[in-house]
Amino acid sequence: MSPARYNRGMSVNMPAREFERWRAKVAPLAAMLGDRHGHPVWRAGVDPVDELVNCILSQSTNDTNRDRAFNALKARWPDWSGVVQAPTEEVIATIRVAGLGNQKGPRIQALLRDIHDQQGAFNIDFLAQLPLEEARAWLTSLHGVGPKTAAIVLCFAFGRPSLPVDTHVHRVGRRLGLIPEKMSAERAHPLMEALVPPDQHYSFHIQLILHGREICHARRPDCANCPVSGRCDWYGARQATGSPG
Repeated sequence: MSPARYNRGMSVNMPAREFERWRAKVAPLAAMLGDRHGHPVWRAGVDPVDELVNCILSQSTNDTNRDRAFNALKARWPDWSGVVQAPTEEVIATIRVAGLGNQKGPRIQALLRDIHDQQGAFNIDFLAQLPLEEARAWLTSLHGVGPKTAAIVLCFAFGRPSLPVDTHVHRVGRRLGLIPEKMSAERAHPLMEALVPPDQHYSFHIQLILHGREICHARRPDCANCPVSGRCDWYGARQATGSPG
């Protein structure tokens, strides 16, 4: 995969030599992270529309509250048509545990309405057959769906090469020197997808998330027990300046 793939719709340019230097970091990092966190393998089973709704519910909350809100939706309305037709106030109340219900409730209803208006059903399985970039463009055309949500659906629901950059991936990626310090998570999606081989997008994404949760915390990262500290730009810089790592 060339730097041209990275520059898809981006204003950032990277010389080929620099790009290859960054990409060369991935294989040893993936091997060492795999020794610590395993090598996850994607398996089918996640419904794509469920994944979309889950993504909206997950915003600014934790996994436990997201799951409680999703299960409450499913218990209250057995199919998505019930959610669309329900009074918005009821949807908001049902998902309140996930927080930001006043924003998430109408957003979920609008998203589901968009899907049904375009497909005649609450089903987006057709995305599995579209060229990857067409599938991504269709998803981001939906109400409230941005690059991260689209990447999550493509990766988790369809097993397609797509590497979501969430908070953990963004933080760990910057510290390891895979993402420029000032690059936003949104802008980092095409870069990470270009640096990491397509067949490793799912596993590397999970490895970075687990590493961020267990070791590379936002505050007080556990560098002493980090298997990749020797290849971490952030740790190396702190060691060079005598800062605690």
